[in-house]
Formats: sequence, C-alpha cells, structure tokens
Amino acid sequence: MMPESANEIVSNLIQAYNAHDLDRAARHYTADYEGIDVASAAPHRGPEGIRQSLAQYFQAFPDLEFTEEQTIVDTSHIVQVWTASGTHRGTLMNIPPTGRKIKVHGVSVLTLEGDKIRHGYYVWDVAGLLRSIGLLPEL
Repeated sequence: MMPESANEIVSNLIQAYNAHDLDRAARHYTADYEGIDVASAAPHRGPEGIRQSLAQYFQAFPDLEFTEEQTIVDTSHIVQVWTASGTHRGTLMNIPPTGRKIKVHGVSVLTLEGDKIRHGYYVWDVAGLLRSIGLLPEL
C-alpha cells in the first residue's frame, strides 16, 4: 500500500467519524479486526465491535468531533494524533450526562491489511475526560 492510500483511509475515516456514520466507518475494518481502547475492558472485534464502540461515544457526546493533529504512515501502519471535543449529553462508563464540554487528546496506532484496518490501539486521555466532566480534580 502506498502512503497516499493510507492517507485516504485516514481522511475517509475521520469524515465518517465526524458524520457519525457508523456503517461508513465500519467499512474501513477487516472482518477479523481487533481494537484495544484504553477505556474499554475488552477488545472490539470486527466491524460490529467498532460500530458498537463508536455508538457509545456518539450517544454520550452527540456533537463529538475529531480533529487530526498529525498522521504518520508507512506501508502497513498509520499513527494518528488526534483531538476529540464534544458535550457530555449521554451516559458513558456509567457516568450520567453532565452537560459539560470536553476536549481530549489521543493517539491511534492502526495496522493495515490491504486497504482496511486489521488492528487498532487507542491511547487517549481518559483522566482528562474525567477532569472535564468534574469527576477528577484539576492537577
């Protein structure tokens, strides 16, 4: 895969996320996809797993938007630094809505198989999210 193709995948994925289009986003993942999210107890599996994970976040933050800060690609990997912002209007991690605005930073490390994502590793500022919604004190 050429880096241009990986860049297209990233661009299309961010567009699907920001449109909250679960089906469009899920098409970017292999049938045997595995995703590790530091905020989840178990890995996401397959397109349905990523669809369910995204649906949780979109339900909790109906205005959730991702901004691509930096992307590094090679022949089979994408590393993306991103910022997510939104308003906490639904339950997330058993935390009822607070109506507070959040802005968190994260990194996604994606492994490609052909033109789809086979594995994802998502490290993001969960403590920053909890501070934003008032569950942790400011440091």
